[in-house]
Amino acid sequence: MKVQVGISNKHVHLSQKDLDTLFGPGAELTVKKELVQPGQFASDQLVDIVGPKKTLAGVRVLGPVRPESQVELALTDARTIGVKAPVAESGKLDGTPGVKLVGPCGEVELEKGAIAALRHVHLSPAEAAEAGVKDKDMISIRLEGERAVTFDQVLVRVKDNFVAECHLDTDEANAAGIGPNAECELIVK
Repeated sequence: MKVQVGISNKHVHLSQKDLDTLFGPGAELTVKKELVQPGQFASDQLVDIVGPKKTLAGVRVLGPVRPESQVELALTDARTIGVKAPVAESGKLDGTPGVKLVGPCGEVELEKGAIAALRHVHLSPAEAAEAGVKDKDMISIRLEGERAVTFDQVLVRVKDNFVAECHLDTDEANAAGIGPNAECELIVK
């Protein structure tokens, strides 16, 4: 089964409490661009991510708000700012390092939450059945082209409202030499 690849640049997910601190009490995220997954969007809001070595300025906040703030970086970004971000599933933040976030109205010192997101594929239950996989399975994907590559350890995420899409970070996309409109083949063993 072939699915679209979404290339995920560094970004931040915020809790409402942290959104209020960074952008002012009662702040709401405003939609700049809808993303492929229903209800997900890139917002107009930007923050700076401050690490021990450097600052990444103007990093996009994705919506909607979440129960807990997290920062998703490619490993190159993490090294640049001096953070040892583990490869982790989104939302699995225990034991992850923190960073400082700076917005126009304040700062937040996250005690945890900096990760390099585990590559994953979103599927609806029908798409998962067609591919022969279930939620939390680990599969491989194959990307064709001049720098053809197979990635292992790709997490399957299944939910009723998901649309078939594989998420890779910018390091992974660059290693494969892919850009927008890329597709990958799911490899189920």
